[in-house]
Amino acid sequence: MKYRRLTQQQLEELKPEFINFLATQSITGEEWKTLKAEKPAVAEDEIDVFSDLIWEGVLGKVAYLENISAMNMHLFHCEEKEMKLLSVKIMNPDIDLTTTIGFDWFKKNWQSDFVEYLTASKAYSEEPNLDKFKLIDQGAVITKGELYQWFENVIGPSAK
Repeated sequence: MKYRRLTQQQLEELKPEFINFLATQSITGEEWKTLKAEKPAVAEDEIDVFSDLIWEGVLGKVAYLENISAMNMHLFHCEEKEMKLLSVKIMNPDIDLTTTIGFDWFKKNWQSDFVEYLTASKAYSEEPNLDKFKLIDQGAVITKGELYQWFENVIGPSAK
């Protein structure tokens, strides 16, 4: 398995897609029930293959990722050949960016001496989707990139 198995909830939400996937494997509903009962390891393998297919499709479309903790923001722009990072570090221990109050403080004080910025870029490995997945596995979430784009506009060329 390349990524991780989808959760039971995710599998439930993707039930029509999973049924289509089984159909492409020439597995009917009855055959699936029999497979689960008599050959559970084979059924588990089918779920793993389906999970990887879904992850591949999702990761191939990812353009932005965000990982926000109490005192740090790691904003990623996933371009074609490389991933760009915009990192924000809060130097005020009383601020927690994961709270509304903390984020409001940041919006008002983003230019203060209590905020440090770092930009970087890194070429993907041979498997860009796996690079993105590792960030998600570490807590990043897929976004539309509004925060990254806002920084790009206010910080200017250094963020590009």
